[in-house]
Amino acid sequence: MTVEIKVPVLGESLNQATVARWLKQSGTYVQAGETILELETDKVTLDVPAPAAGQLTYDLAEGIDVDVGQVVALIDETAPPPRVAPKETVDEHAPEPAFAVVDDAPPASPAPQEVVSVKDDRQEKEPFIEHVAEGNEGERRVPMSRLRQTIARNLKAAQNNAAILTTFNEVDMSAVKELRAQYRDLFEKKHEGARLGFMSFFARAVIGALKDYPILNAQIDGQEIVYRDHVNLGIAVGTERGLVVPVLRHAETLSFAELEKRIADYGKRARKGGLALKELEGGSFTITNGGIFGSLLSTPILNAPQSGVLGMHAIQERPVARNGQVVIRPMMYVALSYDHRLVDGREAVSFLVRLKELIEDPRRLLLDI
Repeated sequence: MTVEIKVPVLGESLNQATVARWLKQSGTYVQAGETILELETDKVTLDVPAPAAGQLTYDLAEGIDVDVGQVVALIDETAPPPRVAPKETVDEHAPEPAFAVVDDAPPASPAPQEVVSVKDDRQEKEPFIEHVAEGNEGERRVPMSRLRQTIARNLKAAQNNAAILTTFNEVDMSAVKELRAQYRDLFEKKHEGARLGFMSFFARAVIGALKDYPILNAQIDGQEIVYRDHVNLGIAVGTERGLVVPVLRHAETLSFAELEKRIADYGKRARKGGLALKELEGGSFTITNGGIFGSLLSTPILNAPQSGVLGMHAIQERPVARNGQVVIRPMMYVALSYDHRLVDGREAVSFLVRLKELIEDPRRLLLDI
């Protein structure tokens, strides 16, 4: 019996994908559930498993676009599995030869299974976007991945459609650092699998500031403004394939520990390409942290159709004035980019001031004041 392998349903508004990598060579025997193909969509990379055991055949090259429901490969269930050669038995009492046997014949070719294994390793290390076209001397041309094309298209559309403006402030991280140093071990012990990082403080501070300035959690839809009574918080994650923004739905209902666990899980799965499409949709506000790469200051671009994005940056010890004296404090610049069509400067600046208050006195986060 022959089993068809079709392009699965990809998600809302997604009808096409790209054959990114074949992990098994055509003609090889595969087991049921074994990943044989990676499909790249506009948002994520999907693993396609073998629905049954048998001999795999296909003729689609990597880099080809395919439609939802299209047959991309076949599995012949009637094909016999490869035979495993029995292990040779060695007589431990046999005498060793008195001299080495010299054979002038060329070495035998490796077994087919070994060849397949080598090719599989090569394919796993070389996705299709690395196959380059010849260019001028000292140049090479690499096709843009579907995800990279989507990122480029969306960012340019955001700049074309929204009136993006950025406002800045700086935050003294002393109180948060002291709180983490005092309670981090106890927190991680009580909430197994959760680390007390900076992102959870900023996530809670953003949620608190959005309560006071809900316009930054809203969006323009035609001639109407859509307000939300919940926060679907996007956390930007940089991966080798590009930037993805998984969404913490109803983030206002999550505790510090739940925020930390979700953020860590999203980051881990994003870098492995293991996010589901539904986890990337429906965001209402985004946080991006260029500080993990050493960025000191930047102007983030909106994740359309959202109206606000907060940029975190590296913490740097700097001299600042406190009570008439110059002291050294761990400082972070923060940037808020917003859609000026919807958000006025007063609201944007006030949002950042409120966020600054909550971070510099994290007791406010617990007392909701």
